[in-house]
Amino acid sequence: MDTVLRFSGGSKRDPAIEEWLNRTDERTALARTWFKSMRACGEDVLELMHDGCPTACVDDAPFAYVNVFKDHTNVGLFYGAHLEDPAGLLEGSGKNMRHVKLRADHPCNKTALQSLIDAAYLDLKLRLRAR
Repeated sequence: MDTVLRFSGGSKRDPAIEEWLNRTDERTALARTWFKSMRACGEDVLELMHDGCPTACVDDAPFAYVNVFKDHTNVGLFYGAHLEDPAGLLEGSGKNMRHVKLRADHPCNKTALQSLIDAAYLDLKLRLRAR
């Protein structure tokens, strides 16, 4: 397995993330929903702001993030390129990272996205165990 990316400064609840998630725009509301899902993956999930994005980690290793843009919300998976994606939600062409673009006016396959988030969490735990 590839080297695992590491960030320092994770905590159970980051006040900066709470502030970020409490913005009232529609795109942040989508991000809030999916970041809560990331938090619920396990008791070992920590969070931190990385490059201005709420990021979910296991210990100091990130597995997912959310971000908002002018026209959409991203749910990003740090090792998404290595996950099965039968619904074809993932976008991107990097070596590891992939993201799902969400738009308020386009329904998302919520079950498939939840499965990707769960798989990203479990994949990272396996990567950490292999170290």
